[in-house]
Amino acid sequence: MNETEGALSISTRPSPSGPVVVCLAGELDHYTGPGLRTAMADVLRSPGAGVIADLSALDYCDSTGMTEIITAYHRTRAVGASFSVAGLSPAMAQLFRVAGLDQLLALYPSVEEAVDALGAA
Repeated sequence: MNETEGALSISTRPSPSGPVVVCLAGELDHYTGPGLRTAMADVLRSPGAGVIADLSALDYCDSTGMTEIITAYHRTRAVGASFSVAGLSPAMAQLFRVAGLDQLLALYPSVEEAVDALGAA
């Protein structure tokens, strides 16, 4: 699946070991957040081992974007699946730490490390 909402591109792909990787590129904000909500609803229609949000190509995320990520986390957990975030840039990782999201979300340097961690769980 590929979807473009304003300045946000969203694509999903299954990983070989089960989790679905949701790749976000561009800007996640008030205007583009509904695209993530729609993509997550589509991903969560079919059961899976979890969701990994690949943010390695995300250039910008405001408070509304963070809320959308938290909502995605809660919706994924509500169906009994895991949710993790991978590929944060140093600036984005700092933003997530300041907001306290590192206390809620499992953060990994890369998608591969997130997949490995889910496989070990």
